[in-house]
Amino acid sequence: MSQIDKKAIRVQFQRHERDTGSSEVQIASLTKEVEHLTEHLKINKKDHSSRYGLIRKVNTRRSLLDYLKRTDEPTYQKVVKNLGLRR
Repeated sequence: MSQIDKKAIRVQFQRHERDTGSSEVQIASLTKEVEHLTEHLKINKKDHSSRYGLIRKVNTRRSLLDYLKRTDEPTYQKVVKNLGLRR
């Protein structure tokens, strides 16, 4: 993923100007990476190492979403809506 994509994601979901590690930013970044890997795996069906990486990213995103829902429900709802996740 290019720096430009990550920067655009960060700007959209950050809590303050220098925020790079909040749950919202991490979830958004992982979502874009999952979308990218999904497209890659549609073309390269036998790329099992990328499939493993995809599963790890989905599990990490799931954990972050669970944490965000447990700690800040309104922000969780906003992130899920903005990213178009099925929850």
